Amino acid sequence: LVQLSDGSTYTARTTSPLPLYRASKDTRNTLLWQPSEKSLRNVELDEAGKLAAFRERFGRGYDAAAQAVEGEPEGDKAADAETAEQAAAKPAEEDTGLNFEDLLAEYTPQDTGALKDSGPKKAPTRRK
Repeated sequence: LVQLSDGSTYTARTTSPLPLYRASKDTRNTLLWQPSEKSLRNVELDEAGKLAAFRERFGRGYDAAAQAVEGEPEGDKAADAETAEQAAAKPAEEDTGLNFEDLLAEYTPQDTGALKDSGPKKAPTRRK
């Protein structure tokens, strides 16, 4: 017996020892099968808590930037201050973002003569 997310059931032949299988994702709650359903359009649906665990570990730096929609009422001052703070921090991130020159300068060896001497060793000769 297979039970869908809306409670409906149907019988399916299987070798599973479980008498009842509850499907968490099925045709009733998937955007692919129900494109007109507004509640399924939430991209950040966090069923298993994986998104919350990711944000706890890595922060919210990877979140998509929220874009203000025209005609949207003004938000609270805390949200406006937060977006202003992010906008001020953005140029600083761009400057340090992909600048690898310092890293490569530190990586180059100081004594290049030592590298020439440490080449491949000659194969040992066989004795007769």
